[in-house]
Amino acid sequence: MPAKTPLPVTLTGRHVRLEPLTTDHLGDLFTAGGSDDEVWRWQGGPTPRTQEELGVKLAALLAAAEQGVYIPFAVIHRATGSAVGWTTYMDIAPENERLEIGWTWYGRASWRTAVNTETKLLLLGHAFEELGMGRVQLKTDHMNERSQAAIARLGAQREGVLRRHKRRPDGTWRDSVYFSILAEEWPAAKARLSARI
Repeated sequence: MPAKTPLPVTLTGRHVRLEPLTTDHLGDLFTAGGSDDEVWRWQGGPTPRTQEELGVKLAALLAAAEQGVYIPFAVIHRATGSAVGWTTYMDIAPENERLEIGWTWYGRASWRTAVNTETKLLLLGHAFEELGMGRVQLKTDHMNERSQAAIARLGAQREGVLRRHKRRPDGTWRDSVYFSILAEEWPAAKARLSARI
């Protein structure tokens, strides 16, 4: 029996709430990470210098969500009530019991805090426990060592590198490092993540 297709949903933890991304989040998102080159360095495309430029990226994501390509979430820091980034379910294939967590970014103030750990805990828990996924993958640029370390801390297994995977905005070629967690690995990963929050 295939897994369930993910739908927009709100997921709530102690530190963050994930809610369906909308244009209402734009102001908070720009305040959190707009015009910060380091935040956007690995996201593809130029750094949004204005709220309107970030709005273009947001509109493109929401248009893709309308086609069922992504399920995007705003990451809300519960203590402030403000959106501090976004994340998505993507590469969704319920018939093969798999999806990817990707196109994730947070404002710099949220780096190395409970935000990423709890965001992933909520997304992974929903994918495995509610949707019935057998595999959740994550990938990142081979040059993005900070992201690779963050993914490894989740308990994901590094699977390998897809060489010359896609062209970066500057014309150079990106190799993508793939990681995954399987359903049978989830209980141990969940315990580790829960202990870190």
